[in-house]
Amino acid sequence: MLEYIALGMLLLSVTAIFYLFIFIHDIPARIAHSRNHPHEEAIHYACWLSLFTLHAIWPIVFIWAVSHKKGAAPLTLPGSDAGLQNEIANLKSRLAALESKLNTEGKVH
Repeated sequence: MLEYIALGMLLLSVTAIFYLFIFIHDIPARIAHSRNHPHEEAIHYACWLSLFTLHAIWPIVFIWAVSHKKGAAPLTLPGSDAGLQNEIANLKSRLAALESKLNTEGKVH
């Protein structure tokens, strides 16, 4: 009878250690989710990949997840928001001017 209790405790502890192991490796993904990290999905996959690389990349993934401040806007290229819209509007007006010039020159010839 005592052997069965010992076997049950052994299986229970192995199962608990396994789930604790998975929980620890999922910490960077949880941090990335809570901070709305722009690379949240990649960090989640990197956490699972770290399980198969003997935890060699887990510290890098953790630093990657904590590098994005909570509530911060995702990183973008300089001038990609309002500057890009202005540049598109400028190019559209230049294109319209060139088309009208081409149309007037085409009628003269």
